[in-house]
Amino acid sequence: MAALEAALALRELAGDRVAVTMLAPEAEFVYRPMRVREPFGYSQARHYSLEAIAEDLSVELIRDALKWLDPDARIVHTGEGEQLPYDALLIAMGAVLRPRFRHALTLDDRKLDEQLHGLIQDVEGGYVNKLAFVAPHPMPWPLPMYELALMTARRAFDMNIEMSVTVVTPEDAPLAVFGSTVSEAVDKLLSDHNILTVQSAYCEMPQPGQLSLQPGGRQLHVDRVVALPQLFGPATPGLPKDNGDSFIAVDPYCQVRGVDRVWAAGDATDFAIKLGGIAAQQADTAAQSIAAAAGAPVEPAKFHPVIHAMLLGGERPLYLSAHVTGGHGSSSEISDSPMWTPGAKIDAKYLAPYLEARDRAALR
Repeated sequence: MAALEAALALRELAGDRVAVTMLAPEAEFVYRPMRVREPFGYSQARHYSLEAIAEDLSVELIRDALKWLDPDARIVHTGEGEQLPYDALLIAMGAVLRPRFRHALTLDDRKLDEQLHGLIQDVEGGYVNKLAFVAPHPMPWPLPMYELALMTARRAFDMNIEMSVTVVTPEDAPLAVFGSTVSEAVDKLLSDHNILTVQSAYCEMPQPGQLSLQPGGRQLHVDRVVALPQLFGPATPGLPKDNGDSFIAVDPYCQVRGVDRVWAAGDATDFAIKLGGIAAQQADTAAQSIAAAAGAPVEPAKFHPVIHAMLLGGERPLYLSAHVTGGHGSSSEISDSPMWTPGAKIDAKYLAPYLEARDRAALR
């Protein structure tokens, strides 16, 4: 997400002042936020060929992965043994997903349909009567948990199946990062779908189907547990890391602290909110500095995060927005019509309209 956004931003800001090489282990970019719908019979999330995108952007694409970095020599060493020199480097590797609860089904948005297909069939067959969705602490991006809870509850209702759905979260309100206006609306939406929300709760799962909630030592017994993963930073030998979870520390311009000419964007960084739109904003911030270093008439600006997100699972999509100030958002807004253009699941200044144009061309 961040890498493609940065490549598009650099084309716009720096033109032919910068020659861009994209190092990527995968052949495709998958629009992963829409994968939450796949287990419920919706069409597959869109796949885009990185080779075709690279050709569009006049970018050199290398199918390989970063193995280690020599920041003094300004060389990227790849898994296949290549050495790639650079004048500026953007690290956009994403986070590493690991299970937090031993006896839960831990979500992986690269394969949600495969993971949840059997569970949804069991719900439809009436074999699951009590289902819990659980977020660990520290929390990853929580939105998919609420979307899946809503879609599962609606599927059970449509099949005339009696089932209780519970969401257990360390947040003090649903989607608290967006602020009170959004939280109150989402809380009502969950309640309207008979979803119980247990807030400010930290849980352990000592055995299958048993959740131990703190504070208070409460016990919750369910048939199945679906959990968000715990996130860790990727392996990036050659970069300093001061935190135990291995995320990359960046400054307000998204430059890696203590390393010259290296920037980072997305879930690999130490910014707490892990969201595609945030990754794109970080990429734009880094691209401004890189373009300026290449002589483009650009004044780099600090990273000022704004979160835009689309919540699926209700009768219609809801669009959520907030400025990030401390733990919770300000200017909290919620609407059933888009508050940004184009009204995509991920708001990205350059990538969203680019993908929309590709989608329209594919339909034609």
